[in-house]
Amino acid sequence: MLKWLGWIVLVGGLWTAPARAEDGYDLWLRYRPLPTAQASAVAERATSVVRDEMDPTIELAAAELVRGITGLTGRAVAAGNVATGAIVIGTARSARIAALRLPLAGLGDEGFVVRSATVDGKPVTVVAANRPIGVLYGAFRLLRMAQTGGSIDNLSVVDRPKLGLRMLNHWDNLDRYVERGYAGRSLWDWQKLPGFSDPRYTDYARANASVGINGTVLNNVNASADILKPEFLGKIEKLAGMFRPWGIKVYVSARFSAPIEIGGLKTADPLDPQVAAWWKAKADEIYARIPDFGGFLVKANSEGQPGPGDYKRSHADGANMLARALKPHGGIVMWRAFVYANEKPEDRVRQAYSEFAPLDGKFADNVIVQVKNGPIDFQPREPFHPLFGAMPRTPLMMEVQITKEYMGFATHLVYLGTLWQEVLRSDTYRPRKGTTVADVLDTPVRPGALTGMAGVSNIGTDRNWSGSQFDQANWYAFGRLAWNPDGDAREIARDWAAMTWGQAAAEPIVAMMMRSHEAVVDYMMPLGLNHLFATGHHYGPGPWVDDLAREDWNPVYFHKADRNGIGFDRTPSGSNAAAQYAPVLARKFSDPKAVPENLLLWFHHVSWDRRMASGRTLWEELVAKYDRGVAEVTAMQAHWAAMEGKVDAGRFAEVNQFLAIQRQEAQWWRDACIAYFAEVSGRPIPAGVTPPPHPASYYKAIRTPWAPGNGK
Repeated sequence: MLKWLGWIVLVGGLWTAPARAEDGYDLWLRYRPLPTAQASAVAERATSVVRDEMDPTIELAAAELVRGITGLTGRAVAAGNVATGAIVIGTARSARIAALRLPLAGLGDEGFVVRSATVDGKPVTVVAANRPIGVLYGAFRLLRMAQTGGSIDNLSVVDRPKLGLRMLNHWDNLDRYVERGYAGRSLWDWQKLPGFSDPRYTDYARANASVGINGTVLNNVNASADILKPEFLGKIEKLAGMFRPWGIKVYVSARFSAPIEIGGLKTADPLDPQVAAWWKAKADEIYARIPDFGGFLVKANSEGQPGPGDYKRSHADGANMLARALKPHGGIVMWRAFVYANEKPEDRVRQAYSEFAPLDGKFADNVIVQVKNGPIDFQPREPFHPLFGAMPRTPLMMEVQITKEYMGFATHLVYLGTLWQEVLRSDTYRPRKGTTVADVLDTPVRPGALTGMAGVSNIGTDRNWSGSQFDQANWYAFGRLAWNPDGDAREIARDWAAMTWGQAAAEPIVAMMMRSHEAVVDYMMPLGLNHLFATGHHYGPGPWVDDLAREDWNPVYFHKADRNGIGFDRTPSGSNAAAQYAPVLARKFSDPKAVPENLLLWFHHVSWDRRMASGRTLWEELVAKYDRGVAEVTAMQAHWAAMEGKVDAGRFAEVNQFLAIQRQEAQWWRDACIAYFAEVSGRPIPAGVTPPPHPASYYKAIRTPWAPGNGK
């Protein structure tokens, strides 16, 4: 016990060191001093940290409380005996905790109770759970309440995650290049692992645990089979050991053709006994080194990746073969539903539903199908994916993109919490009205069935982790919404802003964040337009692009603008993709008078002269939206300028410069798209509107071959 006490005091001591310049590394776990009155109130309720269980995760919880309370109050906090104001932490294995008879029975392994109570005759705060990881989550919750100005008197918090799998997907290659990564190189220095344990790996795990993320897929879905070789398994084993006390399991993306590429077989046919035996042996090899290995994420038969379709087998055939290999060890398969192929002429929006809906109920019980939030590809706005609600016998997890491949990379301030909330609160009408996407995700299809949510990571080696200060909010918001898909985006933004920038700056910053997503939709692709990006890197506008190998890689495929109108007809007179939704939505989306205007051009090809709700023609409305998007960014610049002196100078300057880049690029998007659509439609620029300074040919000639995301 004395050894542990000394370690805790040391941690507390380290975190009373002189303040350094802020650079974003501390994320939302800054623990800077609270206002005096708040600091005093917290200090009275956090005089010491008490625990009587020897467990690595409970030790982390105790250390975090010491670290946090010391930083927030400026007063030393140490471990000790129960006294007035102590924080008592532990599981029901602790006699003190068990004696309180707390409502732990229904909280599972990860839930917790944070409650004001009396222990040994002293008023204390208790953080309790069934398992140590729940204690850690409860400790972070208590600290969040203190950081955001909430009272920690008379507490009665009972919580548990609604989703079982709360995953980051790293699109990191083994050479440390990150596909669609805008925050530097991959965190995983495979060359130095397992010999070198970068302290940043621990800081990464701590940040994830603070928002309840409990799994990480280490490598790109466009996987290299080499990740499964013995030399890499030792490296993965090292990371797994570092992440384990923080409640995080490791997973890898598995290449379906690995039996051929590294196994010496001539086939990867999932129904071939030799193939199944190879995967079983590989699973046995992995679990011998990493007993709590999570399992495999698989991208198959999509964008050229190998899969069961190469052998005329179904997705269920492929997923279930892998699932059988993993099941004896408790592992799972996350099988991606992002599929489209050259040989299928149907509307790309329809393809995932067409391939997966007929397979409902045919997947093994340790398989979960990973479905993107919308049916195209992480666009600034899409309708929710029609598979949600359409596979009632199959566990589905939603995949979102935290890294902003299609929303200005790291330099554009775009809070994605509002986008994800929009999707999660969408009514699927399956099996009945009022069944939201969130309901589909967090309601197990059978008792004990898998549930989950995955986010494509925006984390890299940049000092601020995410490439910009505000992109940290999207990592944070993902964790919060994966824990509770019914969470509120504004409340999450407010907590993040208070923890990251300070309570005094929170409300003005939240106001910016809550307007930011709609702004990017307006200056890029309003009214349901999508995929108008330049080729490859998706940097900047390219609505004119029509020369790519696949029809559905070309922006002209998605907007179909001509002299008569614009938009993709997905009604019964067109591709009929609307029919993949529940009947009431199919009718709504197929009716140009009923479909929401912000999805009009997703589902309909309409005349430029169509009257909109504003009274303007479609052409006038489109131009007005582009202008509004630019105006919003200009307003954000002014809003941020008023924050000078209210936040630290270093981070203020960075955000200020990034907003200037965003304003310039929003103007580029606006001018290029208006010039192009004016040319295609033959419409004059509406009266009173400033015309683009150049003709469409000028914007078509712009080349940015070295933009991030274009490959090595």
